Amino acid sequence: MFGNVMISNSTDPDKGRYKDLGIHHSLDMWHGAKNLEKKIAAAAKVKGQSILLHWLKDIVNHFWWCCKTADTKDHFLALWIGICHHVCNIHTWEMGSCQHSDLGEGLGKQWIQRDSKSHKALVGIVFNKRWLKDVHKYLRFRSTADLESFQNHILMYASKRFAFTPPVYEARVLLAALDYNFHRNRPTSATCEGKQILRRLYNKHARRYSLYALKSEKTYKYISELQAKILNQRLTSGVGMPRRRSLRPNDPRTRGVVPPVPPPPISELMQTQVSRGLGM
Repeated sequence: MFGNVMISNSTDPDKGRYKDLGIHHSLDMWHGAKNLEKKIAAAAKVKGQSILLHWLKDIVNHFWWCCKTADTKDHFLALWIGICHHVCNIHTWEMGSCQHSDLGEGLGKQWIQRDSKSHKALVGIVFNKRWLKDVHKYLRFRSTADLESFQNHILMYASKRFAFTPPVYEARVLLAALDYNFHRNRPTSATCEGKQILRRLYNKHARRYSLYALKSEKTYKYISELQAKILNQRLTSGVGMPRRRSLRPNDPRTRGVVPPVPPPPISELMQTQVSRGLGM
């Protein structure tokens, strides 16, 4: 806890000691949206507030849009509080208005009644002091999703369950990088008619399904080229292939594990040792 306070104080944009160095403390947008989603989902589980689930995606999307659009914290707050009015079908208020176009007959969703139990719960989340205290750290709209994806990809080649020597680990990471870079932008799968193949994914918090495009199978075309280069490097290196050498007759490794004390007679061990299944 003390360490977190020290980091926050050091990276404060107004009075932190890193201010003059131009260092800014940013938080991951994806994690911010995920935390907001969890708070709304938890509030929707309370009796009489299930309507918040229908607005969960819209509220999270509004948070993304506010962080991407706003340049300052005040600008963010002016946009962010609009969700409290929008869900009640109020699109113009004293301090501002919604930025969307005319909705016509509506979104096809049930509007939340103003000052209802659900609306008060949403207002409590939107105006949460702890939430708003760090909201300026999302305004640079940064995410480490690509980096985390690559780190997960490395685990396919170098699992944490196994120990590797530095050269072996480096080689596995290089293979993971080759695989990731070669297949990162591969096209999505399509049917014979050319239609994109889609799959459904269920979100337990929002209690709804979403779609994602299925990517084509990996080809690993770079493997043959890599093997050819390795073989060519070996043939042109001028170094012969390593050969197995037989151990000398007097090599101590042929004796196996040498105990520090001489072994006692078998008869003596039979008297002192009790073994299952031998009747001793």
